[in-house]
Amino acid sequence: VLQRAAEEGVITTAEASRAAQEPVPVGRRAFPKLAPHLAEAEVMAQPKETIHRLTIDRAVQRALEGLAEEQTKLLGQKLSAAILAVDHTTGEVIAHVGSAGYLDDARFGAIDMAIAMRSPGSTLKPFIYGLAFEAGLAHPETLIEDRAVRFGNYAPKNFDEDFHGTVTIRDALAQSLNIPAVKVLAAVGPGKVAGRFRKVGVEPAFPDKSLPTLAMALGGVGLTLRDVATLYAGLARGGDVVPLMHRRADVATAAKALLHGKQPPRRLLLSPLAAWYISDILKDAPPPTNAKSGRFAYKTGTSYGYRDAWAIGYDGKYTVAVWVGRPDGASTPGLSGRLAAAPILFDAFARLGDKRAALPSAPAGALRVTGSELPPPLKRFREGGEIAQGPFLEPRVLIAFPPDRAEVETEGDDPLLLKASGGVLPLTWLVNGAPISSDPRARQVVWQPDGSGFVKLSVVDARGRVDRVTVRLKTSSELATMAGDGQKR
Repeated sequence: VLQRAAEEGVITTAEASRAAQEPVPVGRRAFPKLAPHLAEAEVMAQPKETIHRLTIDRAVQRALEGLAEEQTKLLGQKLSAAILAVDHTTGEVIAHVGSAGYLDDARFGAIDMAIAMRSPGSTLKPFIYGLAFEAGLAHPETLIEDRAVRFGNYAPKNFDEDFHGTVTIRDALAQSLNIPAVKVLAAVGPGKVAGRFRKVGVEPAFPDKSLPTLAMALGGVGLTLRDVATLYAGLARGGDVVPLMHRRADVATAAKALLHGKQPPRRLLLSPLAAWYISDILKDAPPPTNAKSGRFAYKTGTSYGYRDAWAIGYDGKYTVAVWVGRPDGASTPGLSGRLAAAPILFDAFARLGDKRAALPSAPAGALRVTGSELPPPLKRFREGGEIAQGPFLEPRVLIAFPPDRAEVETEGDDPLLLKASGGVLPLTWLVNGAPISSDPRARQVVWQPDGSGFVKLSVVDARGRVDRVTVRLKTSSELATMAGDGQKR
């Protein structure tokens, strides 16, 4: 080839002689394929681009891909793993591991499990307790009963099938007890939790036309690993959520906007104080065997039927989310977040090296006291709709359903049930600023819409505190038309 190139004048004779001295490859080398799932998705999303610049850190990506492959080989033949590492100070994704091996057919390696919809298990419990702290319903040292309880036909049980009696909320979350979490969710309202997620850009998936239920506390909702990483990154930032970015162009656009004084809209998941209370609990969660606690805050989760194992942790700079399971959704007896995902999480943080930072200190107003020193209304969690009393401890009135910015189907004479939580009775409901007929001693009202479109709902408690949401009412024909238009597009 070199001789022919020299004869045709493509290269000089000297260049051909020099090139002939180079060693000839004797075998095929592996083609670089770091972050294959993310790279494939980017090429498909922007097929006309010839260069795709991502925020991925090569060293971290390589280390975490190796970690996922090593650990799943120890766990089982058909199990896979996904890992996301995020610099939550900026929202940049520095590692995106979609599976234990892109070319591993036995583990369905080509499927990107970082964006697959799965059950998050107990990973949502911190946000349930956080909303209770924010509303003044509880404090980490508040006592709560872990005993048999029934909500209609729903009787939650703990993972260990046992009851632990009177525990603090700190211990209930650290040990991931189910019953206290469901009790607190009943007080906060499943709709409020789902609505708060939607406000920060995370869309929980529920079965068709169903509403959020108490099963959310134990994973009765669909979320992706990227969704869960987004929520925990917000928790790490003191409750302030930033969108996750993996394109350099998006990072540059955000930086340019800040340079010109354009602040992005704030998306608040929790108040800074509530977020710190949660972090203070999670940093002391029991670590896996042979691991040290206190290095970062973390939470595990296991979905129903042992299908998904989760572990998500964060320090002052990085958030790492881990999922382990079978991509085909099959059950793996004995699979749990603590045994399968947590060791990977701790190893992932170790592979981040010295880039890490300490968790932030307590914000102003933090009550760092023992249970006996708490104000009386916070000493014990009040169940069954009881409201804590006190000038600064009463939970403010909130619209539990419908959540803000929701799209609600309405048809003909079908009424809409409006629900409120917190506040001091009596309550007054308003639609587009006009009061509607309701029982002032009840926390819910049946309202008959007179058409479709955007509606502003308000509720006012006896102390004049107000909560407002805006929802869009749609008829089934409008929804069908939208679905048809979407298919055409």
